Amino acid sequence: MRIPAHSVCTAIRDDIVAGVYERGSRLTEELLARRYGVSRVPVREALRTLEAEGFVVTRRHAGACVAEPTEQEAADLLEMRMLLEPLGASRAAQRRTEAHLKVLRGLVRLGQERARRGNSEDLRSLGGWFHETLAQSSGSHTLTSTLTLLRHKIAWMYAVEAPTNPVEYWAEHGAIVDAVARGDGERARALTALHAERSSAAHRLRFTGAERPDRVRTSQHVVNMSGPRH
Repeated sequence: MRIPAHSVCTAIRDDIVAGVYERGSRLTEELLARRYGVSRVPVREALRTLEAEGFVVTRRHAGACVAEPTEQEAADLLEMRMLLEPLGASRAAQRRTEAHLKVLRGLVRLGQERARRGNSEDLRSLGGWFHETLAQSSGSHTLTSTLTLLRHKIAWMYAVEAPTNPVEYWAEHGAIVDAVARGDGERARALTALHAERSSAAHRLRFTGAERPDRVRTSQHVVNMSGPRH
């Protein structure tokens, strides 16, 4: 499937997150170019970007390979998110627009409705959109892009169990939005910190330090263009 050159990085990243390219597997420019229907130039640029993000490493005599993060590196990501998401919520309380609030409230309503129905797949996507919009509401491009990268990497390294009480889970989202709407930065920060701590307990590593996969799986689709939602 041919995709725009500027989307190659997103496509490769999404396939790494989805497990199409497993940890430690080689990423050759020729095969990637053929897979995504582009020249080797955008593939080379994408691999440089993904190396800077930590998804790819360059090894002597092997070239570009999917990174093999340690358990400590994975744990650090969750800790970073637990620090940055509350900061984003606090900033959002001061900088959010009415448009942000409208979207956040709409997501909470949908989440509460789906939670009552028990639709876990919808809830996973809605949760991702909620946290993405909350980050955008901070008015900080740097903070938003950092949190987006963290979500990508956490989705790559962790499987997330569904909330045991999804109704309560979405009530927490609603309380965060109420604090943001009132401009109460300290309450928004505290509520988001508690929510992030509870959410982190549901994360389970997809790998152990001893694993060294050396194969590439076949995905059910050629390119997954949607970002991770969790």
